[in-house]
This record gives sequence, C-alpha cells and structure tokens, in this order.
Amino acid sequence: MKRSIEELLEKPYWILDVLPEQVKRDSPGQFFAVERYFLEPSRLAAVKESHVRTILKLNCYRSLSLDEESETNPPPEEIAEAVRTRHVCLLVDDAMIVSDPDELYLTVYDPDEPLLGLLRALAAGEGLYLWKP
Repeated sequence: MKRSIEELLEKPYWILDVLPEQVKRDSPGQFFAVERYFLEPSRLAAVKESHVRTILKLNCYRSLSLDEESETNPPPEEIAEAVRTRHVCLLVDDAMIVSDPDELYLTVYDPDEPLLGLLRALAAGEGLYLWKP
C-alpha cells in the first residue's frame, strides 16, 4: 500500500544535487555566490532539464505518479511540465521525489537500496550527485 505524502515527509531523505555533498558551514569557498550564479534563469532551466531527464529515465524502470491524486505513469510531457513549473511530489513505488521549480536539487524520501542505485546511475549520467545530509 502506498504511503501518503505526509507520511513520506517524515522519513529519511537524500538529495539529488548539482554538488556532490553538503557544503559545510565553515567552508572557505563562496557557496552563496555560486548558488546565485546557478539560479540565474537560463542556468536554472538547464539544471531543471537534467532533473526532467533523470525522472523520465527513472520512469522507464519504475512507475510514478504526480502527487497523490494523479494517474500512474502520466505522459512524459506532463511529468516534464510539472517538474519545470510547479512544486510536485513524484510518488515512486513506496518512495517520493519532491521537486520545486526554483531549486537546484530534488529531495528523495525513503528510497530503498535498488532505487538509490538506479538514481545514482541516472544522476551521474546527467552530471548530478546523490547524497545523504
């Protein structure tokens, strides 16, 4: 039985990101300046396209739905549009991927080991990283 979005939000999560790990608070780098650079609209759009491609490739292996009320395996164009334009909870088996249109990362809630392995491979193909905070 599928769990609700509220239940999944309480579970452990992973981050699928443009960076390979969480930036430490005392990092000597310039995280906020780099983040602003990537959040510029054309660069953010490119990152969102890598999110779209990762999710669509995942949908070749796993069924998914958009939010709780959606049909299973909606058309790829509908999935892509949702990831690009709105906050969406993608339910994948008994896990969930949350996407926001203005963020450089996806949050993956309660993935099992096979899903983590698949996401790592798909993310790597898009120049993205999967890490646990």
